[in-house]
Order: sequence, then C-alpha cells, then structure tokens
Amino acid sequence: MFETLKEQPADKILALMQTFREDPREGKIDLGVGVYKDASGNTPIMRAVKAAEKQLWETETTKAYTGLAGDPAFADAMIALVLGDAVPRANVAAVATPGGTGAVRQGFDMVRMANPSAKIFVSNPTWPNHLSILKHMGMTMVPYRYFDEDSRGVDFDGMMADLAQAGPGDIVLVHGCCHNPTGANLNMTEWQAVVDLLNKTGATPMVDIAYQGFGDGLDEDAAATRLIASSVPETIIAASCSKNFGIYRERTGLLMAVSQNSAAHKLNQGTLAYLNRQNYSFPPDHGARLVTMVLTDDALRMDWMAELEEVRNSMLGLRDLLASELQRASGSDRFGFIAQHRGMFSRLGASTDKVDKLREDHAIYLVGDSRLNIAGLNKETVPILAKAIVEVGI
Repeated sequence: MFETLKEQPADKILALMQTFREDPREGKIDLGVGVYKDASGNTPIMRAVKAAEKQLWETETTKAYTGLAGDPAFADAMIALVLGDAVPRANVAAVATPGGTGAVRQGFDMVRMANPSAKIFVSNPTWPNHLSILKHMGMTMVPYRYFDEDSRGVDFDGMMADLAQAGPGDIVLVHGCCHNPTGANLNMTEWQAVVDLLNKTGATPMVDIAYQGFGDGLDEDAAATRLIASSVPETIIAASCSKNFGIYRERTGLLMAVSQNSAAHKLNQGTLAYLNRQNYSFPPDHGARLVTMVLTDDALRMDWMAELEEVRNSMLGLRDLLASELQRASGSDRFGFIAQHRGMFSRLGASTDKVDKLREDHAIYLVGDSRLNIAGLNKETVPILAKAIVEVGI
C-alpha cells in the first residue's frame, strides 16, 4: 500500500538548517532558523522557567492526564496575558495545544467544521507553515498584499483593498505582532481601520500571536489582538509560548475562541475539546504548567518579565547596530527599515540569487525569501553581515 505514497517536498527552513550543519567553514553564521539565541549563540532556559521547573520536580505528585482542554489555570493565565481585561473571561473558550502550531491547526479545523467552504485570507508573505497546513487540509487560500518590496514596510492600501473582498464565513488571518517573516507591522490607527473593515464585511479574524513581548513590550504587543477581540463578533486566537518563555521543545500553546455572545461559550468550548480529542486527546502539560507557575507567582513573573525585557532590548540594539553598520558600509540610509521592524525577523527584500551568494561566498545563511533572524546576530557578526550584504549588492 505504501508504495502509492508520493515524496513530499522538504521544508525549506529545515533543509537550510541541515545544510548549515554540514557546512565545514569556520565563522559560518546561521540567520535562518526561527529560534532566539543569546550573544554566545545559545538558546538559554529562562531563569524563571528553570526555577519553576525545579519547584515542579520537587512538588509534582502525578503524571495523570489533565482534562481534554488542559489545565484550566493555564488557560486563565494565558488569556489574562494575551487579552488582559479587553474581553470578559466568560466570553473566551480555550484549549491547550502542542505549541502555537497546534493552536493554528486546531483553529483551522474549527473553521472547517463551521464552514467547509471558508476562504482563508493570508498575508503575502506569511509564515510558510500557515500555507503548508492549509494546503494539506484542502482549504481555500486567498493571499492579500502585505509587504512593500520598495519601502520594506506594509502595503496598507493594497492590504485593505484585498481584504475588502472577504465576506461572512471567510477568515482573515493576521499576525498579532512581530510579523513573520517580514518584521513589518501595522500601527494602531491601521489596526482600527482593519477592525472597521472586518465589521463591514462580516469576515472573522484569526490572530496568530507567537512573539508577544519580543516587539515593543508585553502589553504593547497584545494591543492589536485586544482591539480585535473586543471589537468584532467572533475572533480566533492562536497563542504560542515557545518564544517568550523559551520553551520550544515543550510544545506549549493555547487556542482561544472569543465570542461577544457569552451564550456561545458552551458550544465553542465543547467544540474545541472535541477537536483535541480527535487529534491528540489530552494536550501536553509540562510546559503549560511551567507557564502557569511563572505567570501566577509574583516573584517568578517579575523575573520572567525582566529577562524578557533583556531579550527584547538586545534585539532592538542589534537592529540599531545593523542599520548603522549598513549605513556606514553602503553610504546609504536605505536599510533604515531594519531599525523600524520588530520581533526576531526582518525581510531584506533581496532576490534568491543574492541570498544564495551570501551563503556561497560568505557562509551566511538566510531563508530564501531574504528573511534574517536578528537574534542570530551578535556585536561581532553584525559588521560581517553588513559588509557581505553590501558586497553582494542587496
């Protein structure tokens, strides 16, 4: 039977990681993989997470299943982190998921159950796994303009014109903050215009928020998500704990279904629990429990927030340094957008052949669409990257 299977295309980012590992050159620089790294190139365990893990090891008494939705305390803590007081808790159904990816997949599954013919409007570009999952599920994708290749900012007029084509029963997928892969983000005036358009067209927003705290701050990065959830009839939110808690391998995420009609909560919660049962029954708990401990213990939370600020400011500093080095090396201010972008990524807007030259001639690895991971840099490698970018003619 299995001989009928067809070989699937390799994930481009995973393939790039393998190529990097096999590169024998000293001084090679990995700016492709979407994982935070400190100045020494390590992905550290955050102090508060380490302390919570030690407490858990000493006090945990069972490895029995949690409920289908996961530990309710985790949902409460994450809903408070993402939504604050923007929406009454009674209006939010939620389930724990294996990472933000699991939340995204479950969200699409919920949409398909509600409307099998739904069109999913997706930014061009977006996180490649959005497209891969939707293709695998056989759902209809409609790209909307987002990244302006000339300004390296948001093509807001194009975005609004394309989103005006969405209608009731359709989904508009947006990034809550720190857009992946571009790093270009909307301001709050633009987000309000998006909300007004959603209410006009009747389309339902789905927010993927994977980098809260990596851009302008925890509350600032959640502002758009809170505005959307409090302003439209229904919202789907997929939240990840991988980056801001540094627990990538623990696969910790939360899927939320928000309805302004609190009477819908029971149906929404039951649907989400049903989907968990069909896909993996009970969600993983270890990472979720650590997050809960950090968010509900004053001392751990304060230490976590302090370290998260260190991470955020480190990336902002690297952005400013790279923009300055590029200005010096090129004699031009055309790279100023790097300092304006937010989150782990910036998209340079370079052609594939120039990205290839960076890899072949300088052992610098970027994703093929010219996305670079700012967190993969340090003070020593920033000048090397700047010189290489100018030499290859980006």
